[in-house]
Amino acid sequence: MSKAKIALLLTILTLPFTTAQEPDTDSYQYYGRDFTPEESRGRDTWYFWTGGGEHMWRQVSKITKGQIDLLLYAESQPRDKRFQALGTINDPDCRKAEHPDQYGLNLDVCKPLVIPGIPGESTGIMGLRKFPNPDFKPELWDVDKYRQQPQLVEPPFVVGMTCALCHVSFSPLHPPADPNKPQWGNLASTIGNQYWREGRLFNFRVKPDNFTWHVGEQQPAGTSDTSRTATDHNFNPSAINTVVYLKQRPTAPENVIDTTTGKPTVVPVHHILKAGEDSIGTAFAGLRVYVNIGMCSDYWFTLQDPVYGEARPQSPFSIQHARQTCEKWRETEAKMADMEAFLNTVQPMHLKDADGGAAYVTKDETVLNVGKRVFAENCASCHSSKQPPAEIAADKEKRTTWFREAVMQADFLDNNFLSDDKRYPVTEIGTNFSRSAGTDAKEGHIWEDFSSVDYKKMPQVAEIRNLYNPVNPRKPITFQIPAGGPGYYRTPTLVDAWATAPFFNNNGLGVFTGDPSVAGRLRAYQDAMEKLLWPERRLGVKSILRTTTKSDVILNGQTRFRGVAAGTPIKLLASIDTGSIPAFAQQRWFTGLLNKLLGRQTANELLLKRSTAPDFIEDRGHEFGSHLTDDEKRALIEYVKTF
Repeated sequence: MSKAKIALLLTILTLPFTTAQEPDTDSYQYYGRDFTPEESRGRDTWYFWTGGGEHMWRQVSKITKGQIDLLLYAESQPRDKRFQALGTINDPDCRKAEHPDQYGLNLDVCKPLVIPGIPGESTGIMGLRKFPNPDFKPELWDVDKYRQQPQLVEPPFVVGMTCALCHVSFSPLHPPADPNKPQWGNLASTIGNQYWREGRLFNFRVKPDNFTWHVGEQQPAGTSDTSRTATDHNFNPSAINTVVYLKQRPTAPENVIDTTTGKPTVVPVHHILKAGEDSIGTAFAGLRVYVNIGMCSDYWFTLQDPVYGEARPQSPFSIQHARQTCEKWRETEAKMADMEAFLNTVQPMHLKDADGGAAYVTKDETVLNVGKRVFAENCASCHSSKQPPAEIAADKEKRTTWFREAVMQADFLDNNFLSDDKRYPVTEIGTNFSRSAGTDAKEGHIWEDFSSVDYKKMPQVAEIRNLYNPVNPRKPITFQIPAGGPGYYRTPTLVDAWATAPFFNNNGLGVFTGDPSVAGRLRAYQDAMEKLLWPERRLGVKSILRTTTKSDVILNGQTRFRGVAAGTPIKLLASIDTGSIPAFAQQRWFTGLLNKLLGRQTANELLLKRSTAPDFIEDRGHEFGSHLTDDEKRALIEYVKTF
């Protein structure tokens, strides 16, 4: 070997040893430092993939005459006020624009981010991504006209949604000092954005003289009305849940129709949605979400009257047809295994590990042991994925003994989904049934293909009696939820309960603090738990969502119903098919005459009879712990705080 080669070899051998560059802790990749390639791709899908939904949202802007426009929504609030106004999460890779861009739009300025196989750029809001609009013509662009009539002017960008819009929020463990200035280390991928005001997305260009404004404004923070489109005329915004412990989540054998062969087969699946409608597997549940936010809109818009649902009834969305004809379906379906692999990595976030959180965890083992016993005797039979053998579970006394012993074990909470994930009749749970009355997954309806045969054959729940009547409190309401699947709620997980109040399927139990700090989350938790265990502390009738000013029901630029008084329950009109109201009844002279001859109360009673879910008190039901002593209730609150 020559002296030159020896010198080169010695130089190489003496170079400092380096490993592959680790992800920057200020990057979204920080959470993926130990991810497999599959998990990393799944994370990227979760954060950045829209499934082509941006094209649907442009169509929605045209249909609603600009009432709903994602591009204008994205720039509607300055970055430093966005969280307080909209509840959205600012993208850490962006900053506030110092001046309008070349098109006169006030969008955040963001770092270029190249993600293999995923197009688009951030708008500055987590989960909203912009794309070049293929129909944009620079010579016709007029930013002022676009702001006034966005349906008539093609903008330079179209905007779509990703899973991150609803599910990425502040980390309970490391919340930001300023909610408008988060870093990546302050965010959690799947905690669920309990601060997002979805209703304000759909009413931000509407004025309070339109009933639609009140529907959006009164929609609780942290909820999403997943049947807004395709609509079933049932106002039922539901809590955006945490996705956690997916591997540990119980499965149930469901008889489903194989989407490839068309033949029935029994497979173990997760139930997913509140009532367990998405019951053909996690991947298909994810695909339904993508359709719901715009994927394959050229096809699924032919199956409904988009947005308003008045001109025609729903038709089922065919998975087989979408797979054959919709390119974005095929692309998205190919990504679902990776996304599920990513979701499988999500672990609980315990209070003891939060910044300053240990100070809020009781050190009194006596109190915790009482809490454990109370949980074992009153909660664990539903709120645990660790269950006794069938022969023990069938005997109440043996089952309780088994849970007392199990809960006391040091590893009881490890890998415990803290739910049996089974469906229970809403008549047994007693909570507001609006969400359970949703009909979109029934046979013949839009999501028929996404619900199992077993779901559609669920027994019809018993008639619900003695519901509070806000029109005539002396005349309680009786209602029968339709057969064919509706009428059930699955048990929610209690994992991360300390960080995710308000509670119930509608976020109806407990105060909304709007404060993502550890202390703010615990204030919400304490209030919700006290109202859960001491029902007399609940708002009751005061929890009814109501209009605040006089308004008219105006849809698609046409007045459907006039003279809605201030204080009218939102659901009185938001949970009926306004298209079923005769045209003459929509005239101001008629409603005035009706109110004069019959009285407003009688007129409202006529509306009440058309309701799809006449359940108005939001925080009722689930009083299973009300019989406990005060000391037992306090101990249970301390124990659940450790979940």
